[in-house]
Amino acid sequence: MKKTQNSYKKSGVNISIANKFVNHIAKVTKKNDQKTNNLFNSSNIGAFGSIFDISNIKIKDPVIVSCTDGVGTKLDLASKYKKFDTIGIDLVAMCVNDLIVQGAKPLFFLDYIALGKLELKKTKNILKGILQGCKISNCKLIGGETAEMPGIYLKNKFDLAGFSVGIVSKKKILNKKNVKKNDLIFAIPSNGIHSNGYSLVRSILKNNKITKNLKKELLRPTKIYTKEILQLVNKNLINSAAHITGGGLVENITRSIPNNLSINVDLSKIKTKKIFKWLKSKNISDLEMLRTFNCGVGFCIIINKKNIKKVKKYFSRDFMPYEIGYISKNSTKKINFFNSIKW
Repeated sequence: MKKTQNSYKKSGVNISIANKFVNHIAKVTKKNDQKTNNLFNSSNIGAFGSIFDISNIKIKDPVIVSCTDGVGTKLDLASKYKKFDTIGIDLVAMCVNDLIVQGAKPLFFLDYIALGKLELKKTKNILKGILQGCKISNCKLIGGETAEMPGIYLKNKFDLAGFSVGIVSKKKILNKKNVKKNDLIFAIPSNGIHSNGYSLVRSILKNNKITKNLKKELLRPTKIYTKEILQLVNKNLINSAAHITGGGLVENITRSIPNNLSINVDLSKIKTKKIFKWLKSKNISDLEMLRTFNCGVGFCIIINKKNIKKVKKYFSRDFMPYEIGYISKNSTKKINFFNSIKW
């Protein structure tokens, strides 16, 4: 009896489809490069390493900054509702929003997509979002990895990770040592949940009806703050900054000040959004909300009060920064909350 010959394809990995996807990446990145002045050769897509030419970047005393992150369990909702064209924006946002905390201009981005079965339409849509995120943040997708892993991921499950690199002059690095007593804390609005707290969101959804508007809100892509923050960095208008991600306001602002100072936040000044009011109504304490979600504050900047008017002119009406607190000498607490959030 003739034995059936084993093959990689029969084990669940289709190299031919993977090659088609690589060709698609090369095609769309080349098309994107023709629209912009790119500093790398798109024909490098598919090579063993990605190349980016920094010889033409005119920055004195340049320092490289790197960040890596993922999208978390928001991916599960993307799969459940079969919406894959914006989750890539979230991936880029979670990385570049960390880069700009140190004043770095994003240069390039690499992605890692791992899935149980490579479906071209789905993966092209994920890539579409990644390219859109790169466009918004003015950085380039220069490579990545797509891994088909049957048995590790169920057929419709996948994971995303990103890696971004930026550059900043030593003199422009945002350092918490620059923060002084009486500096003001300004909140820059989020546009929704962003990409944190979705394990709790998914737990809540098990017992609640999902409307069309709620579904749209839950999958709204993370706001990218690159353009506004880098303009402020170039004008020396920020002393320090914080990306409000996992840990919320409670844990992230404290990372941006020195040990001899304290943060004082008036919670009643925070402008919450409907989605957070909805989440709060599901029996979640104020502290849990503040530790899990951004609660309407996607990014914070710490500035000198003399720069308030100058700072505000770089923002649109929807994302206008507003004061929520101030810096004082260190007390028994590193962060002091007063008043309550107005849900």
